[in-house]
Amino acid sequence: MVGYARGMTTSAPIDAFEIEVFRHLFTSVAEEMGVTVQRSAHSPNIKERRDHSCAVFDADGRMVAQAAHIPVHLGSMPASVAAAIEVYGGGAPSPGDVLIVNDPYLGGTHLPDITTVSPVYVGAKGRTHWGWVATRAHHADVGGLAPGSMPPSTELYHEGLVIPPLKLVEAGRLDEQLVEIICRNVRTPEERRGDLDAQLASHRVGEARLQDFARRYGAAALRQRAEALLDYSARLAQARLRVVPDGVYRYTDYLDDDGAGGPPLPITVAIHARGGRLRFDFEGTAPAAAGALNAPEAVTRSAAAYVARCLMGADVPANDGATEPLDIVVPEGSVLNPPRPHAVAAGNVETSQRVVDVLWGALAIAVPALAPAASQGTMNNLIIGGIDPRRNRAFTYYETIAGGSGAGPTGNGADAVQVAMTNTLNTPIEAMELAYPLAARRYEVRRGSGGRGRHRGGDGVIREIETLVPATATIVTERRLYQPWGAAGGGPGRSGANVLVLAGEERRLPGKASLQLAAGDRIRIETPGGGGWGAPVGAEESRQGRASAQVATGAPPGVKSPA
Repeated sequence: MVGYARGMTTSAPIDAFEIEVFRHLFTSVAEEMGVTVQRSAHSPNIKERRDHSCAVFDADGRMVAQAAHIPVHLGSMPASVAAAIEVYGGGAPSPGDVLIVNDPYLGGTHLPDITTVSPVYVGAKGRTHWGWVATRAHHADVGGLAPGSMPPSTELYHEGLVIPPLKLVEAGRLDEQLVEIICRNVRTPEERRGDLDAQLASHRVGEARLQDFARRYGAAALRQRAEALLDYSARLAQARLRVVPDGVYRYTDYLDDDGAGGPPLPITVAIHARGGRLRFDFEGTAPAAAGALNAPEAVTRSAAAYVARCLMGADVPANDGATEPLDIVVPEGSVLNPPRPHAVAAGNVETSQRVVDVLWGALAIAVPALAPAASQGTMNNLIIGGIDPRRNRAFTYYETIAGGSGAGPTGNGADAVQVAMTNTLNTPIEAMELAYPLAARRYEVRRGSGGRGRHRGGDGVIREIETLVPATATIVTERRLYQPWGAAGGGPGRSGANVLVLAGEERRLPGKASLQLAAGDRIRIETPGGGGWGAPVGAEESRQGRASAQVATGAPPGVKSPA
């Protein structure tokens, strides 16, 4: 940081160069926190798949910076931080405190995602409350009806332990009784404790780095730079969103079912654009579902913010300022804003993806030269749990499986990638087989599953896993019934498929299922491809592209798409 001396003054004008420097300083804190979680964690889900997210907040609970982690975590995290801060009732937190919360109705996503929040004190005697740091990590099991805590549930209590905002650490002292309560309610207590320790380690790193910066530049100057960064982000975001012409753009897409054997659920949006400000109105969306497809309001807001961020460009700082030009209206009682205690385990992973699809569908009308086709539209959740005889203890394997991304105006979609609201990696086969009594029998690109078009949609994958012991498996997937739609005349991607292989015989499974497996049984997940973009070249292909476009709007057969 050449040119920045200790004790910077707060009266000098803050130019764009200085804002950019401090943007990266704040971001580096979140990134280093994330590396600490990943390297310290016990579970393969966090250590290998990196299913965690970290961010920095100011004293008022506004997100100042985030690491390049998971969109559905980060977009909803400010609501959890706000809920955690409420513990103090307007009073000052104690140095050394760490709060814990996973309640989906208080800014959480689903119960396996546990958020920890701690205050950051700076200054010569550590008496100035500067802000907060937060970490969210997906714990592979938090109790409930089935291993992995994502069963085909019909109420929140089926899904595991609900943790309201509580002090996990008070003034530097860990609440061992609270930790014991958590560990007694999960199937894998050693793993849970290890992953909680990793989150706590990340807080110590985040606090130390912000304290270093405060010593170097001064606490007041650091606070002023954070304020300037938020203001800059808001102004730049609104300028970038002017790419959407003033008007109203409507679209409807559908979830395959409600998670409990019910019919498809419409997700409807009207985007009102005016002068670089966007209003996302989800009026007309289906009421709360009987099953677990309900998305907490914070998840819906997170998905809307993600799409807006894609429009803005990567150089717009990712913080609360970037969401200032957005007005997000989510009807109470809908599948996107359900009343407690509706089940929500799949809303975070599946419904969030459909919110992204429906927003891109509306934007394909508004800015067709910018909007891509639908990506795979699911996270393809697979959970397998049982007893590992090698260690004589319970295990829970959890994975989201990659698929195809939608093609766009500038090129083909990518094959075999995580899309939209997730940004995790796959579990390497070697790591999976080392940690669990499982064996990978197939893992390959699902060739030809991407939609046709001038630009082809990305292909999905095929992942087949054999359990070596009796186990319970849970599948939570979407786009098994309705294909990812193409854009600008492109064809749809192939829908996904779930298959149970018993003694060489195959049986098709539904999109959501929980079943008992014997040793030697296999589950094969074939993930969807992304939609194609643009009418294919050639007369015959053009006819096919037009026909595909008619059925790839996201509407079930016989239902006219409002687009």
